Amino acid sequence: KAAAVEYVRVCSTYGAGFFYIPGTETCLRVGGRVRAEYLYAEPIIRAQDAIGFRARGRVQLDARTATAYGLLRTFVRLEITRSTGAYNNSTAVNQTEDGPTVGFSGFGSIATSPQVAQAFIQFGGLTAGRAPSFFVNQDLPTGNWSTVSGFYDFPDVNLLAYTFSFGNGFSASLSLEDQLETRNFATPIFGAGFSAAGERFPDVVGQLKYAGTWGSASLSAALTQIRSNVVLGTGPFAGTIPDSEFGWAVSGQVGVNLPMLAAGDALFFAATYADGALGYLGVGTTGLGNTTIVGNSFAPAVNAFINPLNGDIETGSGWGVYAGLRHYWTPQLRSNIYGTYTAIEYDRTAALVGLNDFNVWQIGGNLIWSPVSGLDIGVEVLYTQLDAPIFVSPVTGAVIGNGGDDDIWSGRLRIQRDF
Repeated sequence: KAAAVEYVRVCSTYGAGFFYIPGTETCLRVGGRVRAEYLYAEPIIRAQDAIGFRARGRVQLDARTATAYGLLRTFVRLEITRSTGAYNNSTAVNQTEDGPTVGFSGFGSIATSPQVAQAFIQFGGLTAGRAPSFFVNQDLPTGNWSTVSGFYDFPDVNLLAYTFSFGNGFSASLSLEDQLETRNFATPIFGAGFSAAGERFPDVVGQLKYAGTWGSASLSAALTQIRSNVVLGTGPFAGTIPDSEFGWAVSGQVGVNLPMLAAGDALFFAATYADGALGYLGVGTTGLGNTTIVGNSFAPAVNAFINPLNGDIETGSGWGVYAGLRHYWTPQLRSNIYGTYTAIEYDRTAALVGLNDFNVWQIGGNLIWSPVSGLDIGVEVLYTQLDAPIFVSPVTGAVIGNGGDDDIWSGRLRIQRDF
């Protein structure tokens, strides 16, 4: 007699697409994405490409098992991206959505970046692995395709976190996150550079959150250590290493559903302040890049620098706001409109090492058509303006860096299939 055949069973507990792995009580969902994208970004110098091509493939696995201790979940997302041209320009505002591209080799380059975008285990309230940072409210209804400043734009980081659920939509999370994701220092044009010492403990991130039928709201904070590896060479502090400092950031983020306008409509707002932790503002290692140049304006965004007058570590500070609206014109046609403003400030002595105060604002929007479920065809336009004042050295009177108002336009066409 032939052995009984065990058919694959549908698992409806966790939503559509899950099925039981034969012989187990584990539910598995296999998904992925293919994205084709085409970018135009105004070139600043002749060596830069004005257009870029991108192809991305994603495969992800989501396995879930109910246990006596709560949900046991394992999630893996693998991505391979091939980008050319304008996606890899290093001196323009970074118009890619993923920060610096692995494998970048200069203007006109071709970059291929296989990566483990996410890989984490959740067991009850524990999250361990590479997952979205707990500094960000993951329920915000954002829809921008381009990375923006003023907001830590949904980064994936290596972390170890625990979430306490209090019921009725309230929760609190404490997360230890890899400092290297947000640690950004520059070698200034003049004076002593900043060489970061080894990481001694990770960034500490906390979040209080409420999620309900109307939307969600969160308050988050991050603490990071700033350590220098520079041995000072002049003055009474010659031969010493600056004492370590701490940087921090706080953010409030709110998303509101607007079903009274149309099904799926939503509004969001985020406000962030950072001192010595500018990565949490979407500048530095993410967003605008460590060195921001728009037109002829030069604006480095760094967590800290060494004061050449006394050898101390001085921190950069800044604030940013980010807001947007998602609207469905029809069930198949939607738009996202968003805007940001960011201001970065340094101690006056920063002029001695070539650091400028600056501010940048961005406004963008997209129009997306989804003729069938899982398929998006759309276009987006983004305008960025940078204002970087000219600094004059308080010691020599020399002009340091370029300044003025400069702007850049970019646009992209995206065809994407999620399954």
